[in-house]
Amino acid sequence: MRPLFSLLLIPFFLLASCEDNKKPSQEKAATVKEEVVAKPKDSVPVKKKKKSLVTDPSVPKITEDNVVEFLTAYGKENPETKVRITTSHGDIDIELYKDTPLHRANFIYLVKQNYFENTFFHRIVPNFIIQGGNSDLRTTPQKRHKLGKDYLLPAELDNGRKHKYGTVSGSKEYRENPDNRTAPYEFFIFLGPQSSTGHLNGNYTIFGRVTKGMKVVETIANLPHDDGDWPLQNVYIDVEVLQ
Repeated sequence: MRPLFSLLLIPFFLLASCEDNKKPSQEKAATVKEEVVAKPKDSVPVKKKKKSLVTDPSVPKITEDNVVEFLTAYGKENPETKVRITTSHGDIDIELYKDTPLHRANFIYLVKQNYFENTFFHRIVPNFIIQGGNSDLRTTPQKRHKLGKDYLLPAELDNGRKHKYGTVSGSKEYRENPDNRTAPYEFFIFLGPQSSTGHLNGNYTIFGRVTKGMKVVETIANLPHDDGDWPLQNVYIDVEVLQ
């Protein structure tokens, strides 16, 4: 999932870290080179939950046409702003911002639908970002298909926030995306440096911040990884709503 815009000769590996430029229905994550096959044995998922993906036929899939209406209504009924990401390296607590209501509601919806179970922190760039919400498992595109595989979130950039240590932002589609709309299933946590924020600020919606667990974020960012920034051992995540 790759950005983006070149600014002041920022190294390409930094620019390629936050962008979704392939359709989410593809089995292989866009951040993994197709020729990369051999990896160490996966770590086991952190924990298992009952499946809770949408099965009620009265609940529509999210589409480009209904995304604002659906998430606006869902956000009013589900006002939570605190979530916890669990990994084998520790927990990461996040506060979601109320002034990015569509992104907040979308994230809460995905958590409550158990989308993130058996997804990974699938892209890690030391001293820059860790990115989560994708995997190379068949279940991930299947879940996206059930929830709505063709929608993007309108950018929510009017608050003027800047990327800084611990901010949480949405990844985005690059091609034919002049409005900086967010790809709904992936997010990244920014570690720094501030000199690498020029191409991020004003282009990626910041919808939360880490309130606890940045040491865990740093640990994950510095794990061994391949040339595609994919950790050599999958970093499974699970997310729960706290309040």
